[in-house]
Amino acid sequence: MFRTLMPWREKSLTPWNEGFSRAFTRMDEEFDALMERLFHTEEGRMMTGKEWFTPRLDLTETEQHYEVKVDLPGLKPEEVKVEVRGAELWITGERKEEKEETGKTFHRVERRYGEFRRILPLPTEVREEEIEAKVENGVLTVTVPKVEPVKPKKIEVRS
Repeated sequence: MFRTLMPWREKSLTPWNEGFSRAFTRMDEEFDALMERLFHTEEGRMMTGKEWFTPRLDLTETEQHYEVKVDLPGLKPEEVKVEVRGAELWITGERKEEKEETGKTFHRVERRYGEFRRILPLPTEVREEEIEAKVENGVLTVTVPKVEPVKPKKIEVRS
């Protein structure tokens, strides 16, 4: 029964390699935890025992703007804050853990809860006052318009 809850892998588990697979999965989880500890910007939060997570994002660019898409399923617009601080775009918020657990037996808990913060450096040539943010279907989209490039002006040289 529990095997159906496991993520699908290209090669199925056989009795002779199941122990190896379990050890590899544990090692993979430990490596992920180590990377989060080493590269997360707020080491102090881990020491206080406060939970945090890092939502995944995409950053794209067109001729007119930069676009940031952040996966934030289950969050309302009022639970997310988007700010420009200096030359950085800050996306912060918190996903609260659901506590109604009476009569439930959890077999797997993979969804992340707690605070999050993503900080992206902004190029200097953006129009900060025109930045827009919206949440739709669990995806936050932040549009950062670029400043129109200054076109060269030909100056006539007279004699």
